[in-house]
Amino acid sequence: MQLNDESHRPKANRNAARKVSMNKGYTPDGFAERVFHLHIRVTGDNDELYFRDFLQDHPKVAKDYETLKLSLWKPYEHDRDGYAEAKGDFVRKYTERARDEYGTRY
Repeated sequence: MQLNDESHRPKANRNAARKVSMNKGYTPDGFAERVFHLHIRVTGDNDELYFRDFLQDHPKVAKDYETLKLSLWKPYEHDRDGYAEAKGDFVRKYTERARDEYGTRY
């Protein structure tokens, strides 16, 4: 698999200086047989780890996240960027809470 072919599309990202996401398998007609996401982060950008830990330690928040994701599934089934944006406020809110709760865990 090569990242320079046209099948790898960069995902829109408001923190582009800190994060790059490359996706393969999203087509105008839906999903390919296999879909791949490659997330590249700079050292010290551990937001996903904080968010993951917070969900593991707070089952109610994890359930709320599941409910949100399921509610967004069909409206954004073929719009990965829109789906990520629609979850964004929730993810940012609980990532910030996780950073407050866990301090400098990572």
